[in-house]
Amino acid sequence: MSGIGVVLASGAALRQVRPPRAVMPPAITLEWVGDIALSTQRGLPPGGLDRALAPVRALLHHADITLGNLEGTLSTGGGSKCGGVGSGDCFAFQAPPSIAGELRTAGFRLVNQANNHSLDYGRSGRAQTIAALRRAHVAYTGLPGEITVLHTDGARVAFVGFAPYAYDANLLDIRAAQSLVRRARKAAPYVVVIIHAGAEGAAALHTPGGSEYYLGENRGDARAFAHAVINAGASIVVGSGPHVVRGIQRYHGRLIAYSLGNFVGYHTLAGGGILSESAILRVELGPGGRVLAGRWIPIRLVEGLPRADPSGASAKLVAKLSREDFPHNHYDISPRGYFRQLDPQL
Repeated sequence: MSGIGVVLASGAALRQVRPPRAVMPPAITLEWVGDIALSTQRGLPPGGLDRALAPVRALLHHADITLGNLEGTLSTGGGSKCGGVGSGDCFAFQAPPSIAGELRTAGFRLVNQANNHSLDYGRSGRAQTIAALRRAHVAYTGLPGEITVLHTDGARVAFVGFAPYAYDANLLDIRAAQSLVRRARKAAPYVVVIIHAGAEGAAALHTPGGSEYYLGENRGDARAFAHAVINAGASIVVGSGPHVVRGIQRYHGRLIAYSLGNFVGYHTLAGGGILSESAILRVELGPGGRVLAGRWIPIRLVEGLPRADPSGASAKLVAKLSREDFPHNHYDISPRGYFRQLDPQL
């Protein structure tokens, strides 16, 4: 009689009643963007980040939680890992701590700190960044063992960020990552995993199987890692790092967005052409992480700043890459970026 409770009623008569059904968490809507990197030394956008994001701000206020990957530090002073602004293959990004408040004004509730630029200005730079985010009430995740839980409309959402470095939650240690995700799953019914992984540049559009290397550095096996954390209980996996758009995979009914490219790269990331294709990924998740609705909102970077792209170029690109890289397990994405043939609502 599994699932049936027995209680003693008045008059000592026994009757069987079903226990209350478990309360399912409400659906949540997330918005994920790609890499955000600003540099005081290289020049900040005219009018600051507020003005730079004004043309897309309305697109960032349609979700319970908007999140992105923050490349570099929000700090002042200190020594750069490059010994200067950067040259050759070394790039270091430092922007004013006030940028944290502008991120909050733009709608961001959380940023990922697990990436190869979080220590551009050493431990002091990271500490200043975290302090600035706290003052602006922008949450963060990605430090070793870190689980960040946000509340929205009665639902708890846990965030864990990973990158292939020991100073972050380490993407190269898949067993430890699975353990962290299981802990997060106990803390919240929704677990959002953020990864910073893969090779970089125009030649890195496709998501390969196996480990990827860039400049001799092991950048992880993004596919194996994403599958492993979903198997451990993650609701969704969103990624950054390649600085180009990559395909979206459907794995056990869960969504994996391997890369959205760059989102803010004024004098830092965007190099024109395919490197300027970007997006805002808006996803509604039901219990367990089932995708109830989704839209890829095409963005193109103009001089490194995000602008809505009526041509829909990145939506067509992500649909093509998804079909090619995941022929048997992808979402059908329309030219306007709408997801079709979704899982039924529970």
